[in-house]
Amino acid sequence: MLVIVTESVPPRLRGRLAVWLLEVRAGVYIGTPSKRLREFIWQQIAEGIEDGNVVMAWSTNTESGYDFVTLGKNRRVPVDFDGLRLVSFLPPDPPDSAL
Repeated sequence: MLVIVTESVPPRLRGRLAVWLLEVRAGVYIGTPSKRLREFIWQQIAEGIEDGNVVMAWSTNTESGYDFVTLGKNRRVPVDFDGLRLVSFLPPDPPDSAL
């Protein structure tokens, strides 16, 4: 099983993802592609993401049963904690000063 969640990506990238996966909600794609196709899809995402952000998660033979990668600016960042992939939050951006 593969799940991809996109935010603020160009419509042409969303259209490309819909070629291989089912868009079950706006920007949320699911499917069961092979590893080779999953890697190709990720390459397409990396080439077309522009200013958006994406997370891709898939079932795999790990302790947690899944793995994931992210791309683009987001406060949530993956961290490795003793071999377990978790998500950490970056501090919020400070507000612009009016000086």
